[in-house]
Amino acid sequence: MWSLLSSSDPMVSMMNMCPVLSTPIDWKETPEAHCFFADLPGLNKEDVKVEVDKGRVLQISGKWKAEEELIDEKEKKNLGMKWHIVERNRGEFCRKFRLPQNIKADQVKASMENGVLIVTVPKEDVKKPFSKLIEIEEK
Repeated sequence: MWSLLSSSDPMVSMMNMCPVLSTPIDWKETPEAHCFFADLPGLNKEDVKVEVDKGRVLQISGKWKAEEELIDEKEKKNLGMKWHIVERNRGEFCRKFRLPQNIKADQVKASMENGVLIVTVPKEDVKKPFSKLIEIEEK
């Protein structure tokens, strides 16, 4: 049986098998936070999971459902459906990012708009080293 996950184009096949290629994510650091931007066209927030594992690893995962998963075989035959090209993302993805130590893992926020997931990981204030002259007392 022919699968939507297979393709004669080696580049498409490689993209479908590699979550890094099929799920591009940008990571930007500001003075206040680390911000992650993931292009997830066709997905809604129920299709995506964002979690912080062990307080230091941000994990973004989810699944693109192929149209063939949404329509049963009998209905496909009745509709006379035939695929000619299949290049869009299919299947599960999971991306992990090791976060620096100065984050507030309990304050991570995520939002999704127009197929773009935005994850904001706030940073803790880092105490700056200070210098102080210590007076020596006489006894």
